[in-house]
This record gives sequence, structure tokens and C-alpha cells, in this order.
Amino acid sequence: MDKRPLGKTGLEIAPLVFGGNVFGWTADEPTSFELLDAWIDAGFNTIDTADVYSAWAPGNQGGESESVLGKWFKRSPSVREKVVLITKVGSELGPDKKGLSERWITQAVEDSLRRLQTDYIDLYLSHWPDPDTSFEETLGAYQKLLDAGKIRSIGASNLDAAQLKESLEVASREGLPRYEVLQPEYNLYDRGSYEGALSELCIERGIGVITYFSLASGFLSGKYRSKDDIKGTRREEFLGKYFDDRGLRILSALDQVSRKVEATPAEVALAWLIAKPGMTAPIVSATSRAQLDSLISSARLHLAPEDMATLDTASAS
Repeated sequence: MDKRPLGKTGLEIAPLVFGGNVFGWTADEPTSFELLDAWIDAGFNTIDTADVYSAWAPGNQGGESESVLGKWFKRSPSVREKVVLITKVGSELGPDKKGLSERWITQAVEDSLRRLQTDYIDLYLSHWPDPDTSFEETLGAYQKLLDAGKIRSIGASNLDAAQLKESLEVASREGLPRYEVLQPEYNLYDRGSYEGALSELCIERGIGVITYFSLASGFLSGKYRSKDDIKGTRREEFLGKYFDDRGLRILSALDQVSRKVEATPAEVALAWLIAKPGMTAPIVSATSRAQLDSLISSARLHLAPEDMATLDTASAS
């Protein structure tokens, strides 16, 4: 599996990242272990999680995904060195347990390391902007963790171009570590918040990019063709917005390209992302071997320029 530089972190990753939001939620522990083993066996090496996964599920409180990963590492200790491990801090886990203050980052990283049963995190991400904490304080806290060897690089999720630019300016001015990776929402439908100033800044500064909601919560899989297909399901609140004229146009273009290249719509949608300028790797999730095998196929799918143009045109806003 060909690897790509993850920005200027010094890490190299395969062109897909396994999204760990499903571990301890829609994938139980045995299923999670099976999927993780298959992921590594297929030549992929990067796993993304967060301390808050999956607090939204009934009966969960956060930390479930990290705990599953920790048990997997403990079961096969040698696998840890094969994995580029990403986790995040900042989402609310309870009173006084959120944000990007030095106090909370210092506590949260220890909690994550304990759940993950590891001595270090390869890439530690600020999950959300924190309007109550300065970049100086946050980056200063990360500097201490880098010096202690508890984390190896840092990045951020959900920053806009102005916020990312300010963080880079603060890092340069204060002699602090900068965000080397951005994790934005980006897919064939949701293009506006990343394309333009934000993507240009990432390319200009050599910042790695790993995208979440890469299949638009499953819409781009082509499994759902109308609002009736999701009515009364938990997907209704996530997918309803996509069934407009533009969304249906995108599905039609995916069908067209899928037939041509003999791949599924999901595989084509991911191949489009992988081929975009400045892109390092989309984040993808699976809860079965069949889904995982399809995702793996997308990393080997190369779209012709005319196929990229078909998808670009159909998804233009």
C-alpha cells in the first residue's frame, strides 16, 4: 500500500483512515477487533478516534472507542508500532471536562492514554475551536506534551481559514508547535466550507488533510435514493438535507461513473476525495467485513480526468 506524507508531521499513512466512532457503538468489541485486524492486514495503518466517542449512544459516557482500541493493543502489543493513532480532545465529557485549556488538555491526555493502553499518541487533535481559550495557551499545553513524548504531533478539526491562519501566526510568533493536520468535513456534497481559502491555506502551508463525513453520513453510498428510504430511521436527521436537486444530481453522476469503472458509488466517492489536490486521506467507517472490503477497494481505484470532471460538475453548488 502506497503511503502519503501526513503534512509535515513526519508520519506516512495509507490513503484511507479508519474512523473509530463505531467502536463500542454500532460495532461491538469482537466485531471491532475483526475489522481492525483486517484493516492492518490489508496494508492500512491509520485509526482515528476521540475521547468523546461514543457519548451520544444510550448508556455510553464517552471513552468507549478508545477503550476498545486499548484492549485491541493489549491483545496484540506488536500492532501498536504499526498504527498511526489519532485521537482528539475538546468535546464535552461533563462539567469542567471540555475545551482546550491547559488544565483540561493535561488531564484529558492522561485519560486517553490510560484507555488506549499506550504511552503515546501519534497525532493529537483539537476537536473544536474553543472561544474561551487562546491559541497561546492551547499550543503551549501541547508543547509540554510533545516535550514529554506523550504526543508526537498536533492538528485541529473544524477550524475555518481565519482560525487556522491565526493559529499558525501565533505558533510562529511565540515559537510554539503549529497545527500540522486539519480534519474538516468534506465530501462530494459538502464542499463549500473546505474548498477555497481553507484548502488553499492547507496546500500553501503543507498541512495534511484528513476528512470526516467523507460519504456524507452514508448518502454517497447510493443506498438511499429518497427521503422515504430513511423515514423513521435514525439516519433521517442526518440525511434529509441531501435529497435536493443537487444531491440527486450527484447520485446520478456517481451511478454513471460507477457503471463505467465497475465500482460502487461509495468507492467512487472516496476515490474522488483521494484524488483531490492537497488531500491526504478520507476517514471512513465500517461495521462489517463487506463494508470494509468495499472501502479498501476504493483506495486502489483511480478515476480518469473525465470522471473527476463529471463528479465535479454534478456537485458544483
